[in-house]
Amino acid sequence: MMEGRPEPVHIRKEVAAQLQAARVAERDQSLFYRTLAGEAERRGDRELSERLNGLHADEQHHVSRLSARLLELGEPLEELPPPSLPEVALDEWEPLAREREQIESERYEALLAHRGLDEHTRRMLEEFLGAERHHGDALGGKWMGA
Repeated sequence: MMEGRPEPVHIRKEVAAQLQAARVAERDQSLFYRTLAGEAERRGDRELSERLNGLHADEQHHVSRLSARLLELGEPLEELPPPSLPEVALDEWEPLAREREQIESERYEALLAHRGLDEHTRRMLEEFLGAERHHGDALGGKWMGA
């Protein structure tokens, strides 16, 4: 161990794989909202743009925190594949976004069901789950602290 750096916590490979998958999904969700926010900006809809940018910011925050946590756990970051983004008209984004937020909530609920999670990772995932539930309810962001 290097001075000042804690030893990595070892987690089950299954949990590590699910954290990696969550990282990919969060990146895709972040880009989903960023694309929609860009369209709202082009249309001059400032209110919708801010709402979507708030969602984008939260999802990007999740990507960053998942990346950092994987590294802290001694896991290499997998290369992110090309994004998987659905085509959706700006006027019709809400039903798809609610569905995608429900999938994210279910992902974190499944991860939290693992007994082998360390306390730091568990707290982070609980925070993410709360944010995803808020996203699904309000379809607005900025639920994550800095």
